[in-house]
Amino acid sequence: MFSKKRLAAGTALATGAMLVLAGCAGESAAPADTFDPDEKVTLNLAFWGNDVRADLYNQVIDAFNEEYPNITVNSTFLGFPEFWEKRQTEAAGGGLPDVMQFDYSYLRQYAQNGLLLDLDPYIGGIIDKEPLADNILKIGVVEDTTYAIPTSTNAWGLFTNPKLLETAGVEEFAGGSWDDYTDWMKTITDAAGGEFYGGSDYTGRIQNFELQLRSEGKNLFNEDGTAGFDEERLTEFWEEGAPIREGIGIPQQKVEELSPLGSFDSAKTASELTWDNFGAGYLGNLGEGYTELGLVAPPVTEEGAKDLYLKPSMLHAIAAKTKHPEAAATLVDFLINSPESGKIFGTNRGLPASTTALEAADLDPLSTQIKEYEASIADRLGDAPPVPIVGYGTLEEKFRQLGTELNFGTITVEDAVKQFFAEMDVVLNQ
Repeated sequence: MFSKKRLAAGTALATGAMLVLAGCAGESAAPADTFDPDEKVTLNLAFWGNDVRADLYNQVIDAFNEEYPNITVNSTFLGFPEFWEKRQTEAAGGGLPDVMQFDYSYLRQYAQNGLLLDLDPYIGGIIDKEPLADNILKIGVVEDTTYAIPTSTNAWGLFTNPKLLETAGVEEFAGGSWDDYTDWMKTITDAAGGEFYGGSDYTGRIQNFELQLRSEGKNLFNEDGTAGFDEERLTEFWEEGAPIREGIGIPQQKVEELSPLGSFDSAKTASELTWDNFGAGYLGNLGEGYTELGLVAPPVTEEGAKDLYLKPSMLHAIAAKTKHPEAAATLVDFLINSPESGKIFGTNRGLPASTTALEAADLDPLSTQIKEYEASIADRLGDAPPVPIVGYGTLEEKFRQLGTELNFGTITVEDAVKQFFAEMDVVLNQ
């Protein structure tokens, strides 16, 4: 059994201001290779989600206790914003839960403040690394130390609406450059006669800018917190969107009228560049009559570039001050690697990052499509970029806001670039 093998193996809110968090790890003994099954301990587990996810966690904890009856797991959950508000309060008081579901945007902030346990001594021992690819494990590394393990992954992709493409008489995007993608959108928009559009202005998303930078061998933000681009490069990117803003893409006013839904899940655009785990939400919002979506690779900037990467849907981390690091690591391993976890969670947390969990998961047609998509882009997958800088969420939102203003025509590209660099200067030098 896999479980016996593991046992025997021994083997911020993303704001612009750095939170001041109390986080000395204190003294710690050398880690054991395994958890002593006779030791009775209690662990606190915290995650964000809803009642559905809470029920799944309860089922996994029950399965965990069949193997480790002496580890009592007390779990709590909140909505995403409330979850991080509570963690901020706990961090200031030094009382984080033993094990936490973790978001990529907060990893650097909590790691740099000494709030998370170094997991490297447990990887390959209590935490089985065989089911986790090296590029998966690297995702949770900050300054050469592993502080979290991804539960699941997603990649940037291009969703398309087969029904709208059929109505427009246009084939699926066959790949090509960003200009090719813009031309493809124009063909759809022209054929639709105002009923729907080929897509929206891709230059409004910072992830598309990152994709182009990665193809040039650059990062959006480097490990030392510096930007990997200058004003000239950002100007060039935003100017790419001018033809889309001038009639190819859906007008911003129509986008606002559709809120809180987006243009793609309102069937007003035939394509959307985003993370591949958004598919289920799109199908749910599109409603009756929609049973499938297209999912293909994004446009290419440089042939052969490793511009795409796997991003964690979420991760698991352990508090630096946990009194039971071996037991906490045992729980993390079960939550990520066990077949029981894969079977129970399925794709609720995203496509499982562990091969053993993935093999046990019952994938629905869309999840199977996403799995096949990620396999199809293997030749474009590179290492994940450095863990997001503290304040990344603020800059991502500022980028989106400026993209909206560009689409409304209320700001020039020159002014948008100046505003973004002014905001970036505040975030990077706080």
